[in-house]
Amino acid sequence: MGKKTQVGIVGAGPAGLLLSHLLHLEGIESVVLEVRSREYCEQRIRAGVLEQGTADLLRETGLGERLDREGLVHHGINLRFSRRTHRIDLYDLTSGKAVTVYGQHEVVKDLIAARFAAGGQIRFEVEEVSVHDLESKTPTIRFREEGEVRKIGCDFVVGCDGFHGVCRPSIPEDALNVYERVYPFAWLGILAEAPPSSEELIYNLHERGFALLSMRSPEISRLYIQCAPDEDIATWPDQRIWQELHRRTVAEPGFALTEGPVLQKGITGMRSFVVEPMQHGRLFLAGDAAHIVPPTGAKGMNLAVADVRVLARAFAEFYASGRTELLERYSKTCLRRVWKAQRFSWWMTSMLHRVEGDEFGHRLQLAELDYVTSSRNAARALAENYVGLPMD
Repeated sequence: MGKKTQVGIVGAGPAGLLLSHLLHLEGIESVVLEVRSREYCEQRIRAGVLEQGTADLLRETGLGERLDREGLVHHGINLRFSRRTHRIDLYDLTSGKAVTVYGQHEVVKDLIAARFAAGGQIRFEVEEVSVHDLESKTPTIRFREEGEVRKIGCDFVVGCDGFHGVCRPSIPEDALNVYERVYPFAWLGILAEAPPSSEELIYNLHERGFALLSMRSPEISRLYIQCAPDEDIATWPDQRIWQELHRRTVAEPGFALTEGPVLQKGITGMRSFVVEPMQHGRLFLAGDAAHIVPPTGAKGMNLAVADVRVLARAFAEFYASGRTELLERYSKTCLRRVWKAQRFSWWMTSMLHRVEGDEFGHRLQLAELDYVTSSRNAARALAENYVGLPMD
């Protein structure tokens, strides 16, 4: 059984869903295929900080109602080291820009609702997805649905299926350059039913390692501590996690870490990864399928949004005029921003995570933090990267 669409999209994360939404606004037809269930996609807790440009794009394209009602706009972040807290005023340093705390799964909910309301096609729980004929003008996506093998013919295929997806491995190995760095630490993260301990995020450097105090809502905290990549989550009962958070977030008198029931916990390894180019034939990669950043810089979802914004414009030009210049430049355009985000994420990660036994490195970290928090120019460089560089 075969069908035809203009753009076939593999993956119903933020990248795939937003691309489908943007294409719909341009009158371009797409189909989104996803191996997981709708419930899984809408409940998976991941990123939660939206750059100014990401929030603006969601609002401009009709996705701002719940974002404006429930999102938490933050005009600053805090760096805590040597038991003192230093605020970076993002709003002042970037002439009025900010970030918005709004969970990735909430963005996914909004996108799924918008696509279905517009009659969009999202096929959840498909199996055995594969992409074919990528160097031809008629690539195809094959998959199994309800026990039946199906095929969709496309003008273009977009791989938004993440780091472990099928699209990137479908490109010949000799056509790609892979750049990767694996870090010698991980994050142990918890979601807790506890009001945030601070109105804004606090990034902590402590002798025992990094800790981050974040949030998802006025009632839910998202908290992280640095740990070993091979750490066993079973050795971290809730009490031990809270004890470690208390140790690593100690500060001036008056600060209190709020506790509550732990709703979810897990360990995430940290890596930097980029593949070049982000396109091959009529296959384009977007989001985690093409690049991974350590979460310290809050860039992962925002990079995915920037990718599909560039790609949607390129498709719009192609279908309006037949011109392919923007499509041909897609990878080059995106990679400029990707590598700057990689640099920022690497810098934040290096500045805030302890390497065991490296006391010289720790002293350099303290000097770097002292410089960033005492120099307006250094603080501005952090702020303009944190709120988001231009998307194209």
